[in-house]
Amino acid sequence: METEAMPEPKRLRMAVAQTTLRSDPSNSVQLRESGREIRCLMCEAHEAGARLVHFPEGATCSPHKRIMSIAGCDQVGAADWNRVQWDVLQQELNQTAALARELRLWVVLGSVHRLTPPHRPHNSLYVISERGEVVTRYDERMLSKTKLTFMYTPGSMPVTFQVDGLRFGCSVGMECQFTEVFSEYERLDVDCVLFSTAGPGTPNNRGVFATQAQALAAMNSYWVSYAALTQSEGAPSGLISPRGKWLVQCPQHGEPVMAVVDLDDSEPNLARPWRRKVRDGIYEPHLVCNDARSNERQTF
Repeated sequence: METEAMPEPKRLRMAVAQTTLRSDPSNSVQLRESGREIRCLMCEAHEAGARLVHFPEGATCSPHKRIMSIAGCDQVGAADWNRVQWDVLQQELNQTAALARELRLWVVLGSVHRLTPPHRPHNSLYVISERGEVVTRYDERMLSKTKLTFMYTPGSMPVTFQVDGLRFGCSVGMECQFTEVFSEYERLDVDCVLFSTAGPGTPNNRGVFATQAQALAAMNSYWVSYAALTQSEGAPSGLISPRGKWLVQCPQHGEPVMAVVDLDDSEPNLARPWRRKVRDGIYEPHLVCNDARSNERQTF
């Protein structure tokens, strides 16, 4: 009797980076410093044998709401996107894509994505392939009140892509607070969600996003890559297993650095198929509708 051949396990080495918070996109020096830092970490990831490197939200620049406010720094108001040095940002992105092609490295990178005026930009993740091409882009969908009111245009769809047989989904900002974003990626059969963030907004919420990311990984039985800025009020960047445990984390010293880890799907993931059966109504044949002891809810 012939036995069915087991599929080859899928493996990929990836790097998760944490980068310096720079919040003034009108400052061309800051934009160029961010570009150099990103490319330095890309080279380190390549030397470590990584196929993909994942960067935080706003890795090129994370515009501060007061710096961008048309009403001045003392009052949060509508963002003046004419202040951005768009040409400098484009130059840095072009150099980053060229290096990705040279290194044969996939790069997922947080940046502002300009739309046609007068529309506000998206807060986005660019997915740059090993050929140096932008193969797709994810736009933050679940915006904070400030982002929606004063700064960005929300995105409208999930995004997935594949590298070496593994399927990735993208999420950014505060979307770890919305379980529906991550359950949608489970239905789209991803192996790992790349979650990029600038971190919780206040010290009172320190670490909450990382804790939520751990729970989401365990709930959906896939890896979650957590990439944060060095000055964020939260945990350092790292990778979370499908059981909700940290597999690796960057040091928490506020410096730009990365952690490298291997994704390996050779271990059977039994929880995920069972949960899918449960959601498909596996309990219905076992329900009892005409048992008085079941129907009566006010007795022991």
